[in-house]
Amino acid sequence: MEFKSDIEIAQEAVALDIRKIAEKMGLTEDDLELYGKYKAKLDYNLLKQPGGKKAKLILTTAINPTPAGEGKTTTTIGLADALSKLGKNTMVALREPSLGPVFGVKGGAAGGGYAQVIPMEDINLHFTGDFHAIGAANNLLAALIDNHIQQGNALDIDTRRITWKRCMDMNDRQLRFITDGLGGKANGTPREDGFDITVASEVMAAFCLANDISDLRERLGKIIIGYSRSDKPVTASELNANGAMAALLKDALKPNLVQTLEGTPAFVHGGPFANIAHGCNSVIATKMAMHFADYVVTEAGFGADLGAEKFLDIKCRMAGIKPDAVVIVATVRALKYNGGVKKDDLGTENLEALEKGLPNLLKHVENITQVFKLPAVVAINRFPLDTEAELDLIRSRCKDLGVNVALSEVWSGGGAGGKELAQNVLDLIENGTKDFEYAYDLKMSIKDKINAIATKIYGADGVDFLPLALKQIQEIEDLGFSDVPICMAKTQYSLTDDQTKLGRPVGFRITVKNVKISAGAGFAVAMTGDIMTMPGLPKVPAANRIDVDENGKISGLF
Repeated sequence: MEFKSDIEIAQEAVALDIRKIAEKMGLTEDDLELYGKYKAKLDYNLLKQPGGKKAKLILTTAINPTPAGEGKTTTTIGLADALSKLGKNTMVALREPSLGPVFGVKGGAAGGGYAQVIPMEDINLHFTGDFHAIGAANNLLAALIDNHIQQGNALDIDTRRITWKRCMDMNDRQLRFITDGLGGKANGTPREDGFDITVASEVMAAFCLANDISDLRERLGKIIIGYSRSDKPVTASELNANGAMAALLKDALKPNLVQTLEGTPAFVHGGPFANIAHGCNSVIATKMAMHFADYVVTEAGFGADLGAEKFLDIKCRMAGIKPDAVVIVATVRALKYNGGVKKDDLGTENLEALEKGLPNLLKHVENITQVFKLPAVVAINRFPLDTEAELDLIRSRCKDLGVNVALSEVWSGGGAGGKELAQNVLDLIENGTKDFEYAYDLKMSIKDKINAIATKIYGADGVDFLPLALKQIQEIEDLGFSDVPICMAKTQYSLTDDQTKLGRPVGFRITVKNVKISAGAGFAVAMTGDIMTMPGLPKVPAANRIDVDENGKISGLF
C-alpha cells in the first residue's frame, strides 16, 4: 500500500463548494460570507433564528499524550464522518490550529490521514485571519496602555505592575522577557515587558467563551491590565479600549464553516491551548453546530485532565451545555510512552510497558465516569505498527473494569473506519446515565477549588501554594472574584506538574506558583510547574520541512 502524507491526501481530495455544504445545513448563499470556494463565515445572529435543533453533544478527549499528539482531532473528525455514514445529521466543531505548533513540533492540526478537515493548508496557515485579529486586539490594548502613560497617566498606572503582555501567534522564546520603551522620552517609558503566544492571550479566552458580540465587548472591558500606584486594578474599559478591540474582532467572531474529506460540515473556530488556557473551540461555533445538526462532535485539548476538565468545569458552565457522551482517545504508543518507553522506540511491541501505561488511561476513564458522571467509551486510535497482541491487551484490561472499548481506524479508513466507535457512541447516548456533575462548586474558595481539581482529577495528595500564590489569591478574593472557575496551567504530559512523571503517579503534590485573575475570560488561572505562556521552537522545527513550489503548492505540512 502506497503511503501518502496528510497534505497529499488533502490535496488530492475533491472538495464540495462550500455553498453545497451549507445546503446540508438548510442554509443558502445569502447566509454565508464567502472566503473563496471552500471557506465561509456564518453570522452569529443565525443563532437567534427560531427552529433550532437540540443536538446531542459528543466530547472527544484523550489520555496524557506523547509530544507528537495521539490523533484526537483525527478521531473527532472520523467519528463525525462515521455518524454521517450511519445516516445521522452530524457536524464537527474544532479549534483553529496555532502557527506555533504548526511550525514547531506537530506540523499541522487539521486531523490526519483520511479523517481531515479541508482546505488543510488554509486551516493550518492563516485561515480566515481570526488569530491575526485576536493578536491585533491584544496589541491595541498594549499600545493604549503605554500611550496612556506617555500622555500623562491619568489613571496613575504603576509601570512596575502592568500585567498585560503583547502577543504573537508564533513560538519565540526570545520575546518572553523584554525591556521596551528605550531611546528617550519621545519613545515611551522604559519598562519590563514580554510576549505571550496568541492562543494564551486572555483575548483568545474571552473570544472563545463569549456568547455574542455584546458579551465579547463586555468581557474585553473587564480585562485587568495592571494596577495603579494605590493598588487599584485598572481595566481595559477605563482605558476606553474595549469598543475598538471588539470592532477588530467583529468579523473574526463569526464561525468558520469548512468540510471534512467526506463532506461533513465542520466549524473550525477559536483555538486556546489546553495546557495554559481552557483549550476549547468557541462557544458560538459549538452552539451554532448544535443549532443546525442532530449530533455534534467536538474536542477539548490534550488529556482529559486538562482539556476535558476545563470544557466541563468552565465552558459547560458558561455556555449552559453538557455532553451526552465522551470519547477518550488512547493509542498503543502513548500507553507505552506512559509505561516508560522512549519516543524513538514506540513502534516496537512491548506488552510489559503497555501494561504499566494502562493505569493512565483508566484514571482518565474514572475522571469522566466517576467524577463528572458521564458515559464514556475508549477509542483505540490504531497506528500501522500496533500489534494485535497490544490491542487485545488494552481491550482485555478495559473489559475487566467494565469500560466500553472501540477500535478506531479512521486515519486509514475515514468514516468507514469509525463505524464501530460511532455505534458505541450512539448506544451510550441512548442508554448511558447522564447525572452530570462538576468537579467543584463555584462557591468554594479559590484554594479549595484548586485542591479539588488536583485531588479528584490528577490524583494528587494535595496542593502546596507558594507565598506569592497565597498573596495573589487573597488579592483576587478581595477584589470580589472568589466565585470564578479555575483554569489550571499544567504540563499535558503528566497527571502531575512534572512532565517526567508518567503513567498514574501516586503520592505526589501539585505546586501552585502564582494565580492571576482573567476577569475578561471569567476565570482564575493557577500556574504550576514550569509551564510557559510563550513556547519555544524545538531543535528541529517542523518549519524546516515546509515549502512551496512555483505553482503555490505547499508541502511539508503533516
